[in-house]
Amino acid sequence: MSVSPFDEELFQKACEEIIHIEREKNGIGTLQEKTVHAVLKRFYEPDIAHQEFRIGRYVADIFRGDEIIEIQTRNFNAMRRKLDLFLEQYPVTIVYPIIHTKWLYWIDETTGEVSKKRKSPKVGTTFDAYYELYKIKQYLTHPNLHLCLILIDAEEYRLLNGWSRDKKKGSTRYDRIPVKLVDEFYMDSPKEYGCMIPENLPEPFSSKDFASCAKISQGHAQLALNILNYTGAVTRVGKKGNSYLYQITKN
Repeated sequence: MSVSPFDEELFQKACEEIIHIEREKNGIGTLQEKTVHAVLKRFYEPDIAHQEFRIGRYVADIFRGDEIIEIQTRNFNAMRRKLDLFLEQYPVTIVYPIIHTKWLYWIDETTGEVSKKRKSPKVGTTFDAYYELYKIKQYLTHPNLHLCLILIDAEEYRLLNGWSRDKKKGSTRYDRIPVKLVDEFYMDSPKEYGCMIPENLPEPFSSKDFASCAKISQGHAQLALNILNYTGAVTRVGKKGNSYLYQITKN
């Protein structure tokens, strides 16, 4: 992917341009859950001539003549038919943004009042990508598929329309506004999935070990290992009781 890696200045420029354009139109939330997508599209390809390019029946977020970049914030399952076409013709990089640190704002639909921001205790990591990657598992070993996980800080605006007494549980996410580029991980092939494997794993290791080192649930760890074993990034080497044992595949 021909973009300068981890260019904080370029990222801030993209944020300022997109947010300025949209707020001049109708204020925060104009893009209705697409601000992150718009900022990243501007970040990875400032030239609009290469954006929203039709290829066959589908539209690529970015097309430079010899490569495609698709920015997908969620719902990876919706990409399958598009990938069937794109991967047969071009190298495709899927950019998946992960919110690292998040500040929450609540919007009262009746009055339009916006609360003061509150920092969320949850911190996003590369391990968050597994849930979406599972939806396209069968494509992950395709030689034309590449991944880019980008960690960003963002402000999230939510409507106070949930079902709980304080109207927060089950509420609608209105928009997310990127504010900072934290890190960027580009993976040319499954052999480079090191950023998605925690450090200090024993040899061999179980899903419980993986969960402990990554600080995720065991169910999430099992999903991760399902993907890593499928792609060959880890190898299943036996069992201990009812648990499979794995080791990291050496390049």
